[in-house]
Amino acid sequence: MRAAVLHTIGDEKLDIRDDVAVLGPGPGEVHLRVRAAGVCHSDLSALTGGLPQPVPAVLGHEAAGDVLAVGDGVEDLAPGDRVAVNWLPSCGTCASCRYNEPYLCMTHVMAGYVMPRFTAGGEPVFGMAGCGAFAEEMVVPRAGAVRIGDDVPYEVAALVGCGVTTGVGAVVNTARVRPGDTVVVIGCGGVGIAAVQGARVAGAAVIVAVDTVPARHEAAKRFGATHTAGPDALGDLVTELTGGEGFDYAFDVVAAPRTLRTAWTACRRGGTVVVVGAGRADQQVEFSPFELLFEGKTIMPSLYGSADPPRDFGRLLALWRAGRLDIDGMISRRLRLDQVGDALAALGSGDLIRQVIVYDS
Repeated sequence: MRAAVLHTIGDEKLDIRDDVAVLGPGPGEVHLRVRAAGVCHSDLSALTGGLPQPVPAVLGHEAAGDVLAVGDGVEDLAPGDRVAVNWLPSCGTCASCRYNEPYLCMTHVMAGYVMPRFTAGGEPVFGMAGCGAFAEEMVVPRAGAVRIGDDVPYEVAALVGCGVTTGVGAVVNTARVRPGDTVVVIGCGGVGIAAVQGARVAGAAVIVAVDTVPARHEAAKRFGATHTAGPDALGDLVTELTGGEGFDYAFDVVAAPRTLRTAWTACRRGGTVVVVGAGRADQQVEFSPFELLFEGKTIMPSLYGSADPPRDFGRLLALWRAGRLDIDGMISRRLRLDQVGDALAALGSGDLIRQVIVYDS
């Protein structure tokens, strides 16, 4: 089969190969034909070294497709079933799972760092987060495949697999925004736009979308933002909309030191800053003990939207069916597999919401 292989961290080009094969499915695993895969900023972070990734590797983790085969012990899925990929599947037995925090389970993801998912030319190849969606086929643990209805387009299901769940989940699961609350979202790519929509669905009265790319401002309004601004103009909006008090919730979808500080400043005393983006491990943000105490603000992480995918994928798709969540509109460009390298490079320009690779049936 064909797949896009990353050989060295920092490579500008991915190697499109046709001699790639999946490993498995073994017991408790599912073999999928990938039908659509989103190009997520986390893929770019893995390529550049911002997120750890063993190489050679097939990147991609936001996907949907059809079941081709199942391993021993998998009795509730069968060939032909349509599924969305859950890139952070829970094991059900670790401490995080016992605390009912499946989004903190690292069992299967960590296995992906030591267990290759493919071979290319007979050599082992890893899959990003144990997945590898920039390939025509992939193998995931049973918990990594969530059955969806046949009425759901593969592109829509793929975005639910990561970006939509992460953004909407940050608002409704992690922060639990209430009707009438005020919200600011910093960074309006795919996950940020999903967070804007989540705030709208939750009933937020004020939703401010902040981005350095002016083209994203109009897009954010289309998806539910009441106001937009560049970072330099945010202070004026804080004064205009909140009397200088600040917003109830500030969502940092970029997670860089500067944006986290921006989110902190824009949040009211006693408000909540939600860290949504996957920042770099080698960057630091400083807060004084004085401000942490006297500002009374809460900083909350939101890994994968604090989601339980077997539950939340269905809820999000129900909102999509009801016309309350616009997922189709988030797809800005459909690609072929051989365009994925250019698509990753284009993420840096910031003018696209979500690009989706659509595989031949």
